[in-house]
Amino acid sequence: MIPLQQAADSIAESAKQLAAGLAPDVTLADEVNNPQWLTTRTFALLAVILVTLSIATLIAVVMSRRENLSAEAAMLQRFQHKLRVWWMMTAILVIGFLLHFVGTVLLFGLVSFWALREFITMTPTRRGDHRTLFWVFFVFLPLQYLLVLFGSSPPHWLFGDRHIDFYGLYSIFIPVYASLFIPARIALSGDSKRFLERSAIIQAGLLICVYSLSYAPALLDLDLRRTDGSAWVGSNLTLLIFMVLIAQLASVLERVWSRLAGRHLLAEKINASRTWEGLFGSMVTTGLIAATLYWATPFMPWEAGVMGAMVTVMAIAGTLTMSAIKRDRGVTDTGTLVQGHAGMLDQIDNVCFAAPVFYHLTRFFYT
Repeated sequence: MIPLQQAADSIAESAKQLAAGLAPDVTLADEVNNPQWLTTRTFALLAVILVTLSIATLIAVVMSRRENLSAEAAMLQRFQHKLRVWWMMTAILVIGFLLHFVGTVLLFGLVSFWALREFITMTPTRRGDHRTLFWVFFVFLPLQYLLVLFGSSPPHWLFGDRHIDFYGLYSIFIPVYASLFIPARIALSGDSKRFLERSAIIQAGLLICVYSLSYAPALLDLDLRRTDGSAWVGSNLTLLIFMVLIAQLASVLERVWSRLAGRHLLAEKINASRTWEGLFGSMVTTGLIAATLYWATPFMPWEAGVMGAMVTVMAIAGTLTMSAIKRDRGVTDTGTLVQGHAGMLDQIDNVCFAAPVFYHLTRFFYT
């Protein structure tokens, strides 16, 4: 568990070490004493990501200097844009991680706000929805992340010695309370035109961009154990990085397999590039990569592989769902995150769908 007081103490201790010119000691002994945050496994996983991105960037630079690109030019340009997004996302995540538990939850809250803004911008709303949207953006969204922040160890200065696990509340806060409030508040506006459509749009945006994504930082609050019942000596932050990394890899590998061996489209009228061969190929390769990274998780190698395959299915489901929404609205991208590339929601749709399933499977089998 990660109490807010412990997070504050950890930040203060790190500041003292930096002020003294000392790097935090991240030996295995420290993992036993403080298994909640930065450990040797965390740095090792981050190093894997940085080395992989560096190699990919070098390959892109070498390929861009070739004279005969022809049909590969558009693909290379898209790959370069994707690399810029990954570098930016990695930098933002690292900054959030350096701010510890509170900073990480705040980071994902800001990402949710950005993604929800893009979702609402590309969908039709009416004047009568504005006050409802105010509640969605400035009440339900921050409250969801505040409940995740409290988790199973809320601050003593606020709740005293009472033991409260806020999982029971943040797991139903949006699906129940917000879903009931939204149509009621729209009805109070007195505008009944396309009432069901407008209610469903706001509810779907809140569910995908806020509720589902909030389960990513919620992983930091789990008291993890291995399947044999022994306590896991490691960092929950490493598990969060693992999940995000696998979700991003799944989408990339699905595109690669679809281009190499794709024959049968998943949904031709929704997305003309996603294939069954790409899905199964990505499940296998992503599962194998996840299995090799099992050391960053409480999973055994085969368990990590199964979780990787599951994340792949949910990641592709998220991408396909967002493609259907964009096709319905007649847009190609949800926004502009980096020049020449898609918006924030296009980058995290895979994580939005994978996070709640990954969280609940991990909570059920490994706590």
